Amino acid sequence: MAGIYIHIPFCKQACFYCDFHFSTSLKKKDALISCLVKEIELRKKALNNQIVETIYFGGGTPSMLSAKEISLLIAAVYKHHTVVASPEITLEANPDDLSEEKIIELSHTPINRLSIGVQSFFEKDLKLMNRAHSSSEAHTSLEIATRYFENISIDLIYGIPGLTHEEWQQNIQTALNFNVSHISSYALTVEPKTALEKLIKKGKIEKVDEVLAQEQFFILRDLLEKANFVHYELSNFGKENYFSKNNTAYWLGKSYLGIGPSAHSFDGKQRSWNVRNNTQYIKEIELNKLPIESEVLSVTDRYNEYVMTGLRTIWGVSLEKIKTDFGPKYVTYIQTESEKYIQQKLLYVEANTLKTTKEGAFLVDGIAAHLFLLN
Repeated sequence: MAGIYIHIPFCKQACFYCDFHFSTSLKKKDALISCLVKEIELRKKALNNQIVETIYFGGGTPSMLSAKEISLLIAAVYKHHTVVASPEITLEANPDDLSEEKIIELSHTPINRLSIGVQSFFEKDLKLMNRAHSSSEAHTSLEIATRYFENISIDLIYGIPGLTHEEWQQNIQTALNFNVSHISSYALTVEPKTALEKLIKKGKIEKVDEVLAQEQFFILRDLLEKANFVHYELSNFGKENYFSKNNTAYWLGKSYLGIGPSAHSFDGKQRSWNVRNNTQYIKEIELNKLPIESEVLSVTDRYNEYVMTGLRTIWGVSLEKIKTDFGPKYVTYIQTESEKYIQQKLLYVEANTLKTTKEGAFLVDGIAAHLFLLN
């Protein structure tokens, strides 16, 4: 089984924290959509006849596309790839795009899962992050979307400067009141060369408080677990049978094909990525060329990646898999290096599988990095 990711590189405006590839100009939208269709055709053999079980529209802001444009891209996938009978087809959407008319139109397409970028229900937070939608639009979009879609995920951000624990609890409770089945939640991160970094350096926005963020992570985890959500990946919580199949496949190392500028692909041993430039992407695709760079991952690279993704999930890192896929020396190495984290009660071993404890979960990226083997 494999997945297809389609990158839609357009946004109404730039969120201060975002470092994804996008453009606020729609001048080349029609040409780019045509090239997305063409790339899907050009790469029809890229998955080596694996069956597609997920289609994911990310961005950017995919909800800026019309239902007709989205259906065109889905039809291209079906034309050139074999798709399971009931695939998970996700559309990332912003609340300001989700009018009742738009939601009804989307409900008539093959899209069966919405991932709505709420981020916060407080106006002050949305303005600080330069989000395009308002708090009232967030509430209204969810009120309508939950009438037409059963499978809805929302994004929430914690660790926002000025966001109190009480307000964070209100954000979580508001999300729960809409009875959504999945919540993805991330700490506000200051990425290099973003507007957020510049504004913090100029003193116009407070620095991100990592201690505050960690405390809000624990609040999130505790409240959602009480509401019967499974914390199945560091940033993701889902009710039973509502885990993101697309994201789960990524964490479990399955193959995926990335379509569109800046999109990444992975086949188990090789990683590739498209050029991060809309104009160049269009030019190359129109010439029937694939604007792709790639790298073959070494055994050590694949071991490191497995450790990073595995530790973030409830499935953990199988020591038996490490021995089988990478060799005995990797098992010895990870057992030795993980011992201090086990002693600190940040990691533990269960059924020959290395996992993070609740205390270790928030620190998992740093822990995983220390378990990497350097070439």
